[in-house]
Formats: sequence, C-alpha cells, structure tokens
Amino acid sequence: MIKKKCGLISAIRFGKEWNGLRAGAEDEITGLDISEHGLSSAYADFLPTVPAYDGEGENVDISGVTPSDIELLPASGRYTKITIITGQDKFLTLKDAMAQIGVTGMTVSTVMGCGAQGGKTGQYRGVKTTMHLLPKIQVEIVVSTVDPKLVVAVARKVLDDGKVGAGKIFVSNIENVMRIRTGETGVDALSNEAEVG
Repeated sequence: MIKKKCGLISAIRFGKEWNGLRAGAEDEITGLDISEHGLSSAYADFLPTVPAYDGEGENVDISGVTPSDIELLPASGRYTKITIITGQDKFLTLKDAMAQIGVTGMTVSTVMGCGAQGGKTGQYRGVKTTMHLLPKIQVEIVVSTVDPKLVVAVARKVLDDGKVGAGKIFVSNIENVMRIRTGETGVDALSNEAEVG
C-alpha cells in the first residue's frame, strides 16, 4: 500500500515537471479558454462579456454621408427609434459618430444573439462545436430633430466592415415620450435640459 502511494506521488511530481502535462505560467493565470480557444470563459454561450462604454473609438470620416435611401412608412408618431445591434468592439466608434450628427442620447445593452448565419463554428477543447449565441451590443436611439435616415446612413458607414455578422439596424415609429421626473412630453422630453443652479 505504501509503495503504491509513493509511486502515485512520484508520478504526480513527474507529471507537474514534464513539459506537456501542465500549462505554462501565463496560461494558468489567463486561462486556457482564452489562449487556446479565444473564449473569455468555458461557458461562452452563457457569459456575456462587458464592453468598454467610455473612451474614444476609431476616427471615421462621416463628412460626406447623406441620409440613407431606406424606405420608411409614413410617420404615425413624431419620433423615430433606431435600434442597432452590432459587435461590442464597434460601440465607441458608433457613439462618437452619433455625437457628430447631433444624437445626444442613447440606451446601450449587452445582448447575446446570432443572425441568419447561426453563429460561428469553432473548436473547443479539441471538439468541433457551434456557438449559437455571440456577444453583441444593442443601441437604441430615439430622434425627433435629427433625420432618422441620416442616423441609419452614418451607423451603416461606421459599422460596415464587409464581414458577415456586422449587425442589423431596425427603424420604428414612437408615438410619444415623457420625461419621468418633470412630466415633460414630446421634443422637450428628448432635449437636453438646462441645469438649475
């Protein structure tokens, strides 16, 4: 019994030292999921990554962009909501471009999903697998004075990288809007209010 126990301990020590049974120090710290598989977690379909929402994005020249020729139904409301779903890495550039055309507010959510292509196929721990849900961001913008077709055109210019999975832009009408704190409605609820000092 003692001989077997000593043999097992020797085998474990040998295994730790033998190059091939153990990951390198850097891989142990960062994790094999990142270095070997490009995943932020072993459970990539269930754990959304948190993108950086502050900072500066790529500088994209939008000076020559004209409103998109997207067909919009006659407005039943006075406001338009543009919902953009795209990769998390493109948010800062999108945010900066929207500010350049006068968009002053947006709601940003981290979401998981896939389009018609159904996600991506890759290898995970040596097994071919399909990851159906990919981390994305959803940006919702409601405009009243900025041309919604210009918002669509600028978003498309900034986000189009020519690759599958660049995202989608949805356009819908909004009947009205109310600022909760003051009860203001319409354009007043969407505009920047002066600080009361």
